[in-house]
Amino acid sequence: MDLNHMDDPAASIVCESCGKTFSSRQTLWKHKETHSREKQLPCNVCNKIFIRQSSLRLHMRTHTGEKPYFCDVCGKSFSDSSHFIKHKRIHTGEKPYSCEECGRKFIRKSHRDEHMRTHTGEKPYSCDVCGKRFSAHFSFTNHRRSHTGERPYSCEVCHKTFTRKSHVDRHRVIHTGEKPYSCDICQKSFTQSGDLKKHKKIHIRDGI
Repeated sequence: MDLNHMDDPAASIVCESCGKTFSSRQTLWKHKETHSREKQLPCNVCNKIFIRQSSLRLHMRTHTGEKPYFCDVCGKSFSDSSHFIKHKRIHTGEKPYSCEECGRKFIRKSHRDEHMRTHTGEKPYSCDVCGKRFSAHFSFTNHRRSHTGERPYSCEVCHKTFTRKSHVDRHRVIHTGEKPYSCDICQKSFTQSGDLKKHKKIHIRDGI
């Protein structure tokens, strides 16, 4: 079995403090720090506690707004280097994680892992309200909002609220006039991806 970019597997790596098992020494090392109470590092703004200096430093950027990682292709900035690396793959087309069953490739390991469940049928996320089960955590989170009524994403222009970030991103173009979806045949541009799909059917119908 070849799962790209995963830690070298170990049969049973056990934490001697609590008995919890891990698949790699790297994850065990990170876990063992949770037992090191003497390493507690508080945020001087919100008092949240961290056990690693790097985690505290990254957290502080949520208060300062610092985003030191800049994409020279689209200009988007990031506070976390790992998010920046994943973002760059959008431009390069790199998809380092592949499904061992069907060969489909993914930008992120988490996306590959969730896709694998379409083959296994595993649905580890269960709604405690209606019992519906989900294979992907983001689908489970979005579903939960149908019960709670939570709409955590809002448009900064008109203050309309949304249950999903993708929905507010799609809505914003109404205000900006941006047309990010372009037809590769006639170069006509559209604000919504769905409008582009409908438009391309014209070319298919005309045999272009």
